[in-house]
Amino acid sequence: MRMKNKYLLPLAAMIAFAACSKNDVNDPETMEDPSSFEEIGTIDIGETGAAEISAYDPITKRLFVVKNEETYNAIKVLDLSDPAHPADLNKDILTNAGAVNSLSVHSGKLAAAIEATDKQAAGRVTVYNTENLSVIKTIATGALPDMVTFSPDGKFILTANEGEPKSDYSVDPAGSVSVISIDNNYSVQNLDFSGFASQRAALQQKGLRIFGPNATFAQDIEPEYIAVAPDSKTAWVTLQENNAIAKINLETKTITDIFPLGFKDYNTDANATDLSDKDGGITFKKSPVKGIYMPDAIAVLQNGTGIPHLFTVNEGDAREYDAITEAERVKNLSLDPTAFPDAAALKADASLGRLNVTKTLGDANADGLYESLYSFGARSFSVWNGNTGAQMFDSKNELDVKVKEAGFYDDGRSDDKSIEPEGITLGTMGNKNIAFVGMERVDAVAVYDVTNPTAPVFLKILKSGDAPEGVLFVDAKNSPNKKSLLIVSSEDDGVIKIYAPKN
Repeated sequence: MRMKNKYLLPLAAMIAFAACSKNDVNDPETMEDPSSFEEIGTIDIGETGAAEISAYDPITKRLFVVKNEETYNAIKVLDLSDPAHPADLNKDILTNAGAVNSLSVHSGKLAAAIEATDKQAAGRVTVYNTENLSVIKTIATGALPDMVTFSPDGKFILTANEGEPKSDYSVDPAGSVSVISIDNNYSVQNLDFSGFASQRAALQQKGLRIFGPNATFAQDIEPEYIAVAPDSKTAWVTLQENNAIAKINLETKTITDIFPLGFKDYNTDANATDLSDKDGGITFKKSPVKGIYMPDAIAVLQNGTGIPHLFTVNEGDAREYDAITEAERVKNLSLDPTAFPDAAALKADASLGRLNVTKTLGDANADGLYESLYSFGARSFSVWNGNTGAQMFDSKNELDVKVKEAGFYDDGRSDDKSIEPEGITLGTMGNKNIAFVGMERVDAVAVYDVTNPTAPVFLKILKSGDAPEGVLFVDAKNSPNKKSLLIVSSEDDGVIKIYAPKN
């Protein structure tokens, strides 16, 4: 039956209105341009260690910031109701003994990961009310909780417990992940990695690093940072010193997989980099060196494909203790003449001589001659398949190149870990997914469009404070000014900078 025209126009209007909804051209969030981020506010809250990690509470419009200065361990409370003019509320939360390492906020709760004065002893998570700052609960964790996060559904608090050894390795706690069930009166399960000890050889063949003096498999694992899937059923934790990512089933509270990450080949055009601080400038070229990814921060993006895309920043980190110092400059190593027929030239300071590499890899037959060279980190960010651990993308040398173009590259770090990508956060702006990559040694944050997570597109670089550690995104709907915000806290100068899209 044919409709009469008088019904057609209202029906068409209803369909058109419904179709607009989220993608309405007048929706401020949809209109935001992620390439137009600019600094809108800043605040200095102290000296070195005064602004390492931040967490934002949309209920109170407060920003909570880690502040560790000598013997003063606290959480700074800032008013962020006007992001252009953040204000100190002078309500520091004193945490008494032990440094605060990380913060996370969910539904009016602030969770703080606090290490013990004796770093090898059990740490703790203290949960505070974000409004009146009262203590809700304190929960014991594994040793040295280095990062804390709520699951998206707010049912779990998780900590990555690094379990670092004493300098002489006389005490070496097992690395672990604490899973705290909020609905079950904050009961906690500490998960360690002892169940994977029988797989040690196979995992090491794929790039897992286990080498602490007399350490068991579980003791040698050092969890660093956690990301949780949007459905709160799965988590992934970086094992930085071990060059791997572990997968955790939060429904069964078990560690199901360890994914070794392998190595990066700098002897390709796409990975060309500057590995010397004494070569007279910044020159990117191929070199017979491999990079150990060794990621720090991790974030997860699921875009409807069923594949969790794990974003890591590949900082690198050498173990430096009285009992073991793994880093050594290439010029101080004996190179295998067959693998390196040009060894004398390579060991010059202007070539690879000053490059820091690990002594724990590269001498496969233990004859004292290195057939391969492995440096720390990968000077990049990567995307990994969260189901299999397979690499889906690596930024190769693009961060180095873009930083050089921006005039921020520090050639004095070329022989070490270059830009040192350390922090990463993901955010949604309209129908786009955006990644923000903090780079510790160049005091800057790179902005990428990662709507296609296997083909990120560089947008811009933002200058930050000294040594950005915390990189936090606040989406427009939760923002105090209803604009997306990027909040960067820097550990070496105590400065927090706030950015927003110009248009």
